[in-house]
Amino acid sequence: MERIRFITHQGKEILLVDLSNCSAKEVERIARSVPTHVTAQARGSVLLLADLTGASFDREAIRSMKESAVFDKPHIKKTAWIGADSLPHVYQDGLRTFSRRSFPTFRSREEALDWLVTE
Repeated sequence: MERIRFITHQGKEILLVDLSNCSAKEVERIARSVPTHVTAQARGSVLLLADLTGASFDREAIRSMKESAVFDKPHIKKTAWIGADSLPHVYQDGLRTFSRRSFPTFRSREEALDWLVTE
């Protein structure tokens, strides 16, 4: 299964970044490849859903996520997270502060998808 792919919800394209059950090393590798997918799209157009369910994180994984979040920022319209319980709050806060982005969290994929497609 491709960990980064576009899905369609209510007729809109959403970039799914599936980090579910990934090791910290896998999170780092996937996070480093996200900008390639995001920056290929128009500025301010990308709806991004990240599934963090059961993922593991270390300093390198978080550093990669921070760098990607900053690099991607001009292309992102909205971002939603699910499964963020696996990401310690100190890492969440650091990521928000470093990237100057918001990462709203949702309990379910359906709830996050519905929020992403609302204007």
